[in-house]
Amino acid sequence: MSRGQGKNSGAKMAWVLLGLSVFGGGLGAVIASQLVSYRPSPEVIAANQEISRTENPLVTTGNTAGNSFCQYNALDSVTEFLYQIRTLNAIANDPLPTLLGLSSTVNADFIASLTPATFPKISDRARSAKIPIIMYHDITAIKDVSWDVIPEELERHFQALQEGGYTPISMDTMVNHLRTGSQLPEKPVLLTFDDNYIGQYKYAFPLLQKYNYPAAWSVHTRFVGTGGQKPKATWNQLREMHKSGLVTIASHTVNHLNLKDLSDEQIEKEVTESKKVIEKELGEKISYFTYPEGDFTDVAREQLKKAGYKAALAMSLDPSLERSANESEDLMSIMRFGQSRFDEAIAMASGGTSTNQSPFLTIVSDGSINFTTPVEKRTVTIDQLPLTLVFGGRVATTHADTRAQVEEILTMTPQAIAAVDGGFFSLERIDGNKMIGPVMSQFSSKAGVFINGNKGENPLLNGRPLVLISPTTIKFIPYNAAKHNSLEAVRAELVDVTDAFVGAGWLVRDGKPQPAESFGKLYGFDAVRDRAFWGIDRTGRPVIGVTMEMIDSVGLGKILVKAGLRDAVMLDSGASAALAYRGKSVMQYEPRPVPHVVALLPPDPVAAVENTEKLNCPVSLNRQVP
Repeated sequence: MSRGQGKNSGAKMAWVLLGLSVFGGGLGAVIASQLVSYRPSPEVIAANQEISRTENPLVTTGNTAGNSFCQYNALDSVTEFLYQIRTLNAIANDPLPTLLGLSSTVNADFIASLTPATFPKISDRARSAKIPIIMYHDITAIKDVSWDVIPEELERHFQALQEGGYTPISMDTMVNHLRTGSQLPEKPVLLTFDDNYIGQYKYAFPLLQKYNYPAAWSVHTRFVGTGGQKPKATWNQLREMHKSGLVTIASHTVNHLNLKDLSDEQIEKEVTESKKVIEKELGEKISYFTYPEGDFTDVAREQLKKAGYKAALAMSLDPSLERSANESEDLMSIMRFGQSRFDEAIAMASGGTSTNQSPFLTIVSDGSINFTTPVEKRTVTIDQLPLTLVFGGRVATTHADTRAQVEEILTMTPQAIAAVDGGFFSLERIDGNKMIGPVMSQFSSKAGVFINGNKGENPLLNGRPLVLISPTTIKFIPYNAAKHNSLEAVRAELVDVTDAFVGAGWLVRDGKPQPAESFGKLYGFDAVRDRAFWGIDRTGRPVIGVTMEMIDSVGLGKILVKAGLRDAVMLDSGASAALAYRGKSVMQYEPRPVPHVVALLPPDPVAAVENTEKLNCPVSLNRQVP
């Protein structure tokens, strides 16, 4: 696509979004059916629909079909149809929340792309992130030189990336980000392999396939397929790697000569001829270049631009000059780290603070809840307090029959991607699951049953936030023990309620941090301790989170407002504070086991019914116990 075509396309999309905002429900109805049938990319689907098949050791039911929270029923098709009607109606009547959700997902590729930095400059929006680029050379069973890497060492690097929550990205993703400031994963890293050694094909490529990591391969065309002490990969092997979708091939000149030592004519030949040869062999254009020995001149930079390269990788033998891609001068001189500094380099990886911001996010919706956005985890620091936040998706709660770590309960919650510890519970029994105040959960051995709790203690909770969750919305209302004591009573507040519990207190209410007096006689609200919370941000997305350092409740509320939360409820905190994401705890300590969690599920409301073995617990079949 030419630059002109991209600009026209972006302008058209801008007018579409403007039309949606102006015409509201009418135009929303026109596009609603298309939006309802929208499905994300296979990668997003895979990431957001991980469903654990682990049997549940903590919940026992009378279900003969297995250890599941809910019993199978014949209402699957009805449930799917109702979800579609609900979604269609919601979009038609109020398209704004959907636009807000769309803006958060298309921000990187659409909104930011409307205003890229002038080539070859790096966008100011990209400067807050840090992408360390790791440079490898030969991967060999026995080291010949100090910068060779043995396969076991390379796999240790890959394991460290996986266990540390890092995300290797492609050259295309990095360059797009540097030009536009488009969003990145939380800890982005780029892997590069120079000089096309056969050991890279033999050892590194299988590991990239095993871990599904993308990488860049720098190839000097004269030496492709040659032998000797350091043999090179062949064109067939390069084509195999390229076709895998994991490996981006970059030119490394024809003869691997330092460009500083060449005449202008020689430089032109090295950068243009190598590009032509690689494009002929691979059958498609290449966009990236790697300077031999990392050195370049102004003439070389101009020749690269003239030849059509979009970016160039450099390096330095002086460690003090090694820096992240975002700190580089421009796209024609992107710096890297030698693999010997792997640990130090990846420690700086950051997706930045502004990469996922969108102009639409300054718009505040009318209070609608948005269950349409992908689930994503962010680690941010506000006023020196580090927070782990997980946004998006749909919300459900799980009430296990006994206490366990949050990550264990996460595996028992169908489709759950992340979970935070939930409401307060009684400490009478070491493994008990008795909650303080009323509780009702979608996922439980008593799924959909309203358990009123201790009638004598409940009045002590008056005024605290009663959390009500349904397939379409969320409500936080002041709890009244005399009023909210039955399933019918909570249905009067929210007709299709599926989950209910009482939170510790409001941290943020209607966009305002709550003062000390709002916590009443809540024990320890003013103490400095680890805190867990959940709520809704200003775009209507569900949010769960934990503090990674200790703080009091009032101070936390002020910080959560700055983090963009519209409403936030404090959950059980202190030793119980815990959050798990994709099966792993994010905490730096082992929290106290809990019986109750608030979980985030994939955003597509129909995803669960696309499997014939879906768990279904309709509220209409619920029963009430005192």
